[in-house]
Amino acid sequence: MKQIKNICCIGAGYVGGPTMAVIAQKCPEINVTVVDINDERIKQWNNENLEDLPIYEPGLKEVVSDARGRNLFFSTDIDKAIEDSEMIFMSVNTPTKTYGKGKGMAADLKYVELSARRIAEVAKDDKIVVEKSTLPVRTAEAVRSILDNVGSGVNFQILSNPEFLAEGTAINDLLYGDRVLIGGDHSTPEGQAAMDALTDIYAHWMPREKLLQTNVWSSELSKLTANAFLAQRVSSINAMSEVCEKTGADVEEISRAVGSDSRVGPKFLNSSVGFGGSCFQKDILNLVYICRSMGMDEVADYWEQVIIMNDYQKKRFADKIINTLYNTVAEKKITFLGWAFKKDTNDTRETAAMYVANHLMEDHANIHAYDPKVAPRQMYEDLNYLGTRSEEENKALLNVEKDPYEATEDAHAVAILTEWDEFKDYDWQKIYDNMKKPAFVFDGRNILDVEKLNAIGFKLYQIGKSDS
Repeated sequence: MKQIKNICCIGAGYVGGPTMAVIAQKCPEINVTVVDINDERIKQWNNENLEDLPIYEPGLKEVVSDARGRNLFFSTDIDKAIEDSEMIFMSVNTPTKTYGKGKGMAADLKYVELSARRIAEVAKDDKIVVEKSTLPVRTAEAVRSILDNVGSGVNFQILSNPEFLAEGTAINDLLYGDRVLIGGDHSTPEGQAAMDALTDIYAHWMPREKLLQTNVWSSELSKLTANAFLAQRVSSINAMSEVCEKTGADVEEISRAVGSDSRVGPKFLNSSVGFGGSCFQKDILNLVYICRSMGMDEVADYWEQVIIMNDYQKKRFADKIINTLYNTVAEKKITFLGWAFKKDTNDTRETAAMYVANHLMEDHANIHAYDPKVAPRQMYEDLNYLGTRSEEENKALLNVEKDPYEATEDAHAVAILTEWDEFKDYDWQKIYDNMKKPAFVFDGRNILDVEKLNAIGFKLYQIGKSDS
């Protein structure tokens, strides 16, 4: 079995940083170097103050503190890290294309290709290259083609090792995950040896029965399939939430009843304003694009409906606010509690908050947003990314607050967009006293105490429940 003494990871983002930190902590005999072209991000990873890491993730700073400077390093010297390593993880961004063929659906693989070409040009000896980014099926074929044709006689083994991390629990998922998939070439001794080398790394802390070896294509498709199934569950319960509101049923009771069926299970059955994050929408759109490009239109239509339902849920929530506030929110102060796509992360990619805010701002609402972990700059970048209006207009309509009580003062309505635990424990009597009357609360995460807020005097709306 090939002995791995040095690992390089290209990409210091949400996957590369935490994954490599855990590998370094659990494999002290292996030097792990995380590289990125973004100098500012690398500086943040090297910051002495662990509160200033570029990613907020419970447990991450403790893992980084344990390994950084010992066998975990962050650098912008990409070529040296590639040269020195026996194993290279590619953990670069694969966003949905915003241009050209496949715009709005296909994964943009330009960063994957650039990384592969960099590896091929720099490598002087044999390497194991591991796909860590979420990629379309058969991407490994393209990576191999680049490596074999650009490289100078170097032997590369390509592995697929998709991540199954949920933001907010990423460290726990890395340490105690359900499984690790390692896809490679079973048919050659070199391919099997590469798979065994990566398996041996994870075996430092994961039970071997959870380390599953597959062919490359199964590994790549498993990631897309897992995310599609999970997103489908969220869209399914969100579709039922509107039925509940119209019929007087309670979506939480429906979730509990359905989730208690052992064939279904309770996870991902919490109704909300809609799913966000870097994976669900991107991966399903990618799956839809693959199916359409291969002539499987019926399959593509099936999975695309998951996205359509999610978009509808966000619009429905925004429209509920407008309709309840007497069919106009023009120049009204609407307070957003939460901007991150879920609690315990500062990630805002595809967050429901930016879409709901954008919809309300189209009706000239003044949004005042508070989130305990998301920086003001990020909120403005999210709205600018949508391209609905100019940066100046976004700054005029969105005010980012540092204090939740100031954010809610004189507000016509409060909307819960992220399920941060602290929101449940606020002094809601104080918030009520300082709001315009009637005081409306739109709980997009169904986390608030209904009886308590009703007793105070709020007009409370929760998803999937009759108006209270």
